[in-house]
This record gives sequence, structure tokens and C-alpha cells, in this order.
Amino acid sequence: MASLLSRFCRKLAVPGSAHGARMVSTTTSCGSETVKSLNLYSAINQALHIALETDPRSYVFGEDVGFGGVFRCTTGLAERFGKNRVFNTPLCEQGIVGFGIGLAAMGNRAVVEIQFADYIYPAFDQIVNEAAKFRYRSGNQFNCGGLTIRAPYGAVGHGGHYHSQSPEAFFCHVPGIKVVIPRSPREAKGLLLSSIRDPNPVVFFEPKWLYRQAVEEVPEHDYMIPLSEAEVIRQGNDITLVGWGAQLTVMEQACLDAEKEGISCELIDLKTLLPWDKETVETSVKKTGRLLISHEAPVTGGFGAEISATILERCFLKLEAPVSRVCGLDTPFPLVFEPFYMPTKNKILDAIKSTVNY
Repeated sequence: MASLLSRFCRKLAVPGSAHGARMVSTTTSCGSETVKSLNLYSAINQALHIALETDPRSYVFGEDVGFGGVFRCTTGLAERFGKNRVFNTPLCEQGIVGFGIGLAAMGNRAVVEIQFADYIYPAFDQIVNEAAKFRYRSGNQFNCGGLTIRAPYGAVGHGGHYHSQSPEAFFCHVPGIKVVIPRSPREAKGLLLSSIRDPNPVVFFEPKWLYRQAVEEVPEHDYMIPLSEAEVIRQGNDITLVGWGAQLTVMEQACLDAEKEGISCELIDLKTLLPWDKETVETSVKKTGRLLISHEAPVTGGFGAEISATILERCFLKLEAPVSRVCGLDTPFPLVFEPFYMPTKNKILDAIKSTVNY
């Protein structure tokens, strides 16, 4: 089973150099800030280098991590920091996270990699019953706040139902952990460093669709982006759109098409889903009077439902139309029918127009 999985994963991981690491080398200086054009997995790799370099108590481990991982995010770490701090584990997600909890409980920073978010479920008990409750059940005498769990999530174009899921909503129901999802290389680096250094356990989902597709200027220095602070990435007046991760790119394309038809869209990246920034979304909806939420996960029980309920409570008298959700379908994630499952640009555009014209 392990060899079959490894062969399939290698098909998903697009190779770059001989080590699989493809880092765009263009370096520029913006004022006093040196930036480099990086794709998302290279930005993750840079963040892990910084985390290991700045804290000798930090460790990185998971399946195939020792030689770079299937998506090459850990390339070069074992060679630089040694196999005592960056190492492979057995194919046992429950054991990987359980070990991370114990390591973090002893005052270390454990950065755990789950090879695909689809396989995080065997570790579910360790995350929700151990990591999330560790501080609370000890009356704050002990904690495993140094635990960060990285997991590639979401569609990849050909992953099928075992390599494409978006399980973030399961973990957003659990007090005691944080859930973070970046949208771009710059965000990924800053948010990952914040997650690793946060005093609480964090589940950090990485949009694998963007590992190589998303490229932007990323500061080379050590920086952090605050958790639980949403960002308005596009100003608008007619409708508010809320999303996270890879879906932001699709939503931005829909906003551009809507603008051609005279509709002004405000787009918000939530970044942190637990605890999420209610105030930023509330302020925007009170201005626009309309809300659309989009995510890849199935619509029923998705985190969009929580956002919808909260905004209805806070903004009921300001709403001009029902809250709209454009999400994945209530089916297992399909293979050949993936284009029908996905919340595409056209689906979002239709929902924008329907909501504005309600």
C-alpha cells in the first residue's frame, strides 16, 4: 500500500530540478526589503528553514519528509539541520500526530506533515481529543501549543476522492485549536511562521493546486502575518464575497467579470477559519448589504454555513438578499466529473448576479 501511494503521489508532484525543488531565482530590492519571486511550495520551504534556524527546539517530521516530501516542501531541510530534527516517520498518521503532541508538551515546536489532508482522519482523535484539550484539561498547567500540523488540501485537477478533499470544517468545530489556510506564497510564509510560533496547536492547510501555479514576490527575511485577521483584498460596494485558500483566485476572476457588468464586488480572504474575524466580514456586509461565500468543501455542514449564520445574526436588518453559498457538491470528490463538482468562476458569477438582482 505504501509503495502504491508513493507512486501515485509522485504523479501529483510535478518535478523541478534534480531534487524536485524549483525556486524562481529573481531577486529584487523593494526599499530596504529584499524580495524573491517564489512559488507557494518554495515559500513554505523558506518558512520551515527559518523556523528550524531560529529555534533549536523545532522539529519537522512526517512521511517522506526526510527527502523532501511528495510536494518537495521539505527539500534540503534534513541536509541542513540533520536527521535528528528533520526525519521520516512510519505511515501512521495517528502516531505522527501523537508523537508531535508529546514533543510539543515537552516544550518543543513540532511541525508535523500529513502527506494529504485526505489522510488526516486517522489522526482525528489525537487532534480533537488530545491536542485541542491538553491545556484545558490540565487547568493550563500543561499544553502542546508548539504543535503545527501541515496538510495539503483541495482539488489538484486529477486527484480523485482520496487526494482532493477539503476537511477544514471538521476541525472548525473544535475549541482549542486554530485552523489556517493561506491563499498565496507571501501569505503562506508569514502565516506558517505565525502558526509555528503561536502558543496554540494549529492545523495549517496548504492549497496544493497553488504549490507551483501561484508565484509572487516574497520577502526573504523572517516575518509573520497575524492570525485571525481577515483581509479585504478587493474593495467594492454591491456585494461581499468571502473565501479562503485556492478559491480566492477563482472568486477574484468572478469579481472581474462582474465588474464588466457594472457590479462592484468586495472580496475578503478569511485566512484563519478558527477563530475567524467576524468583525471585518460584518463591517463589509453592513456596507454592501449582500454576502456570498464560496469554498471547495461540500455545501452541507461546510464552514460557509457558520459564516452565514453569524452574519444573519449580526446584519439581519442590513441584508438586501439571502446569503448565497457557492460550494462543492454533496458527493464524494469525483475524478472525471471534477469540473462539475467544483465551485467555478461561472457558478460564482451567476450567484453574484442573482444575489444583486434579488
